[in-house]
This record gives sequence, C-alpha cells and structure tokens, in this order.
Amino acid sequence: MPLVWIPAQFQRFTGGQHQVRVAGATVREVIASLEASYPGIEARLCEEGRVRPEIAVAVDSEITTEGLRARVGPESEVTFLPALAGG
Repeated sequence: MPLVWIPAQFQRFTGGQHQVRVAGATVREVIASLEASYPGIEARLCEEGRVRPEIAVAVDSEITTEGLRARVGPESEVTFLPALAGG
C-alpha cells in the first residue's frame, strides 16, 4: 500500500501521525482511503471534484499535474504539499 506523508496542519485528522499507509492505485483512490480512515481530511485536500489549487501532489518525489488521475504504485510515496504563505 502507498505511504502517504501527512502535512503538519492535517495531522489532527490522523491522530498526529505524519505518515500512514492506505490503499489506492490513483491519487483519487488514496484520498478516498484517507477519508474512510480519517474523516474530514478529504475536504482539506479537495474541492469541487479536484485537488485544491493551493495543494500540490507529489508521487514518488515528482510533482504531478495529473491531479486525482495520477497513478500510484503499491510502494509509492504520496505527499500533499500545501502552499506556504509569506511575504
């Protein structure tokens, strides 16, 4: 199962865990699995059927532009990268 790295601001949904393993062959399936185990996290990652524009998704350390359709292997690492605010 893919390993998902959880950003600090979303760890309240995972009980403080910074990484979790969930099932999924696409980013969409990974997020659905996250939501099944950690209710509420999907709304922080997605809106209107797509990854939120302020969230980048990396699969195996490569930022993907395929959004929810991006393929995920059984040993992949998926990272959600929220935009940083600053000036």
